[in-house]
Amino acid sequence: MAPALSRRRQMKQNKKTIFASVAVFAMAALALSGCAAAPGSGYKACMVSDSGGFKDASFNEEAYNGLMAAKKDYGVQVATVQSPETATQTDYTTGINSMIDAKCDLIVGVGFNLANAVREAAKANPKINFALIDSSLSNDDYSPLSLPNVKPLQYDTAQAAFLAGYLAASETKTGKIATYGGMLFPSVTIFMDGLKQGVDYYNSMNGTTVEVLGASGTDSSKWAATGDFNDQAKGKTLTEQFFAQGADIVLPVAGPVGIGSGQATLDKPGTMVIGVDSDWYNLPAHAGYKANILTSVEKKMAKAVESVIKSGIDKKFTGGDANQYVGTLANGGVQISDEHEAMYPSGMAATLADLKAQIISGAITVTSMYNK
Repeated sequence: MAPALSRRRQMKQNKKTIFASVAVFAMAALALSGCAAAPGSGYKACMVSDSGGFKDASFNEEAYNGLMAAKKDYGVQVATVQSPETATQTDYTTGINSMIDAKCDLIVGVGFNLANAVREAAKANPKINFALIDSSLSNDDYSPLSLPNVKPLQYDTAQAAFLAGYLAASETKTGKIATYGGMLFPSVTIFMDGLKQGVDYYNSMNGTTVEVLGASGTDSSKWAATGDFNDQAKGKTLTEQFFAQGADIVLPVAGPVGIGSGQATLDKPGTMVIGVDSDWYNLPAHAGYKANILTSVEKKMAKAVESVIKSGIDKKFTGGDANQYVGTLANGGVQISDEHEAMYPSGMAATLADLKAQIISGAITVTSMYNK
């Protein structure tokens, strides 16, 4: 019996040794995987903001979120320059050049105001890639310019604004909706024009005469604007003027200036604001009047920024106008937010979904610089 007992003890000991070896191997494998470099650890993605900064609760912040998502998801190194509120072309050039000095692999310019600075930097540094939000490049004579190391990230926001306009026309109690821009650049007026087209379509389908204040006539250079993207007091004053004229819903396409419009709704019961760029309903800067946010016309810039960074990590970056990104309803680059669907008239959510499908299919044409 003694030898058999000895063999059983030896077998148990062998099993313990095997289990211990497996455990050690597994722990070593986990340690090695934990030490493995993130896919983007050797890549540096950088960003220069437009005026308003990365906490503007709008345009710049949405783009910045994409940079931070790339840092989290891929482990990229990041660097940023926040342009001053009164930024000049010299400021933008200085910001871009500082990112070049920081040895960035990709530099994202947030906004059309950075187009000239990006153009000159890209020409002088062909081995550095650039992404330019809301603009393509042009020469000094305004003729188109396409560079292989610059990828435009643009948005056909007229499509989403059309839906917001249709919704606003169904919600207004006064028959008047208003809109204004910070400055009347194409990437601003495209919101205003899309809103107007949505209101006009609602009128044609329902026999109504809802008006759009601030975007009357076909000459967008004469539409309402505050003249900048920072002075919230101007936004509040202009919105109060619209409310005095009978409007009860306003779409401010003016970055942080739009906060003034939201504040104006607090002083005028029954009025509402439509957010732009980001989903205002979920941003702390708009919390004080979130109950008065009808919807937001969103540009999913974070998604596009993270995507272009990933293409750089994978060495698949493609630049030039032929490879520009245009966000649409079809590819999810633009949309309207839906937190307040429960407040919409019966059937409106389904109607908006149907309109979206018709725009995507081409059954409804929303004209813009991308779809003339």
